[in-house]
Amino acid sequence: MKILNWIKNLIIKPAIAQTTPNPTGGMITLPFQNPTLGDVLSFAIRTLFTIAGLAALLYLVLGALSWVTSGGDKEKVDKAQHKIQAAVIGLIVLVAVVALAITLEQVVFSGKICLGFTCPVSFGTLLK
Repeated sequence: MKILNWIKNLIIKPAIAQTTPNPTGGMITLPFQNPTLGDVLSFAIRTLFTIAGLAALLYLVLGALSWVTSGGDKEKVDKAQHKIQAAVIGLIVLVAVVALAITLEQVVFSGKICLGFTCPVSFGTLLK
């Protein structure tokens, strides 16, 4: 019987998701922690700001490319300049918002309130 179980365990490996009952009757600990709502919101905020920055850079490159391919046409050059100007203003606003949020998190609130840039989103109490 022991040999049969040994062969079965050798051939049939348990799946990673398979759980076995805990002999002490307590909780089974997982090898990872479930993300909290603050972690998920922080990931979403960082992802959205990254996508916004990449979109502004892509718009800047498209404006430069349309300027190069304008062929000297005054109207096309003006459109290209407006694209570049909008992309640069967008990047400046994006950097200013991130810098302001990080300053608020680290300097003003001293990590007690986090907006999702340098620490997970949390709205702790400022007063005790």
